[in-house]
Amino acid sequence: MRPEALYPLFAPVTTLSGIGPRLSALVAKAAGPHVVDLLWHLPSGLIDRRQIVPIATAPLGTVVSLRVTVDRHMPGSSSRAPYRVQVNDETGSLTLVFFHVRGDWLSKALPVGSRRMISGVVEEFNDSRQMAHPDHMVPLEEEASVATVEPIYPLTGGLPGKVMVKAVRQAVALAPELPEWLDPALLVREKWPSWQEAIRRQHAPDNTGDLGLSPPWRCRLAYDELLSNQLALALVRASLKRGVGRSLAGDGAIRQKIIAGLPFALTGAQERSGREIAEDMNSGSRMLRLLQGDVGAGKTVVALLAMAQAVEAGTQAALMAPTEILARQHLATLERMAAPAGLRLALLTGRDKGKARQKILDALAAGEIDIVVGTHALFQADVAFHDLGLAVIDEQHRFGVQQRLDLAAKGRAVDMLVMTATPIPRTLTLTAYGDMDVSRLDEKPPGRQPVDTRVLPLARLEDVAGGIARAVAGGTKVYWVCPLIEESETSDLAAAADRHDYLRTLLGPRVGLLHGKMKAAEKDAVMAAFAGTELDVLVATTVIEVGVDVPAASIMVVEHAERFGLAQLHQLRGRIGRGSARSTCMLLYAPPLGQIAKARLEILKDSEDGFRIAEEDLKLRGSGELLGVRQSGVPNCRVADLLAHDELLAMARDDTKLILAQDPDLESPRGKALRTLLYLFERDAVVKTLRSG
Repeated sequence: MRPEALYPLFAPVTTLSGIGPRLSALVAKAAGPHVVDLLWHLPSGLIDRRQIVPIATAPLGTVVSLRVTVDRHMPGSSSRAPYRVQVNDETGSLTLVFFHVRGDWLSKALPVGSRRMISGVVEEFNDSRQMAHPDHMVPLEEEASVATVEPIYPLTGGLPGKVMVKAVRQAVALAPELPEWLDPALLVREKWPSWQEAIRRQHAPDNTGDLGLSPPWRCRLAYDELLSNQLALALVRASLKRGVGRSLAGDGAIRQKIIAGLPFALTGAQERSGREIAEDMNSGSRMLRLLQGDVGAGKTVVALLAMAQAVEAGTQAALMAPTEILARQHLATLERMAAPAGLRLALLTGRDKGKARQKILDALAAGEIDIVVGTHALFQADVAFHDLGLAVIDEQHRFGVQQRLDLAAKGRAVDMLVMTATPIPRTLTLTAYGDMDVSRLDEKPPGRQPVDTRVLPLARLEDVAGGIARAVAGGTKVYWVCPLIEESETSDLAAAADRHDYLRTLLGPRVGLLHGKMKAAEKDAVMAAFAGTELDVLVATTVIEVGVDVPAASIMVVEHAERFGLAQLHQLRGRIGRGSARSTCMLLYAPPLGQIAKARLEILKDSEDGFRIAEEDLKLRGSGELLGVRQSGVPNCRVADLLAHDELLAMARDDTKLILAQDPDLESPRGKALRTLLYLFERDAVVKTLRSG
């Protein structure tokens, strides 16, 4: 159960004064739905209202505070005309301008003859000074409430800054004094404040330096976040390891048949990773290993050999993929490679219904299926295995820790192999996958063609289309990637549907369209037509990013490449270069290119090493944006910055090892305080894995 002290923080933002249903939706969009989310919603800038100046010398275009006397009101001639109020001080006069004024609130807020403190931006209009819609207008006796440093928070459309400032202030006031979870010696050494004081200081900056990544209160909060992350991962790992493991040794017979039937030799990296996995499975402990492979490094073969080992040991294996397209493709690839060994494979997706589904479930429960490939459908309640020994999860970043645990619960002491084709910088591997051992496939199989990457302005689009027409006439297949499905008022991006029409006009009917809003069966049909002989060109959104395998495709065009992340572009480019033909990737951009976008495209042009590209992406964009974090599953840190705080991450990792060595169930006074930390960062599921709940 979440500690009572945290109840106010996990209340909805509607419990705060001034946040009704309409505003709560906007606050939730900008920061999150709970009060605690406002604590992690850090200021991005500040306004210093302490500068109180005379009207005559007030600098134009910056926020100032003025002490004025209200001179006269000049209502507009109609409801659409501006309402003006003239104010003055001993140095001159100023006009306050208001639009869409209703009722008599202005005459009450600014009675003629009253003295007021006003704050806002002074501008010049027709040789006279004016201030449109002042941010603050208060009696002089309340000026202390205005003459302060006011934080600026990231907002969303329709959410006023004043509303966010007021909401965060209330949230900070609700932050309780909590039992200290950090080592006292660490606090003294780093000169860090308590958690409550750190929150207070973070939201009360005195100058721009206070908003940086290095003040002690920011480092304290970053460390708390990193420690909660490392602790959560270590507890999940301990929970999985604690269950008594079993040895899935196998005699190697099935694996030898598979290897003998392969049309290529395994790379050194594949052999090394295969050995590491086999040793884990041989041991009596449960395996929890991440297989990181660059695009086209051959993860599927390594996974199949691991699954074959599980079958040799008399158990079953499951491979879970995030989409139906990918699951079907995995099945086709595995069936081809597993055929010489006579393995029995099946597919289970959400599309399987009725008798066909029941037939698969019965065969799985009876042990008549060796390897099942599927989507999320694999961990539904009615799916039962005869004896699940190994679970392989592909594109790990699409699944959460809880889903890993759900699949592991389908068997006894299930070994776990998770795979990602997204090369992840080492720092992020620690934060996202710190609970796992890591194997890296850092070599490409022989025969993979290098891809010639070119960067061109969108003005060359017609030239590119003409080149595509010639290539298609010569038998080449082409991917054409667009960022959006249809034109929207807010975007000038070329739409996939429009591009599809344009290319059909140019090339004829053998141009297909693939996007995320299509039904699974439609996507499968289009992919099958492109992989087969019916389509030459596939216009697609990024649904083709991961795993799609069409060796005959050797040209890729990406429109508005500057709008994509580096890792995403690298993933897309990995769809070509899979056959024997020379491959070309054309990245079309809309000038002018920003500095970061230019650097990103240059890196891609110069390198095909996914791990190097990922490290460069991290440097260019910072951890918060990497890979479009939400798609990548890399934890989106709210306070920590993985580049600036990498030393804190190493400290948190060491601290976690020490904590769990001394107090594995978090039962000591500090251990109980650490449970509070886990709840604070919403690691509730992890606390449940502790033996004592």
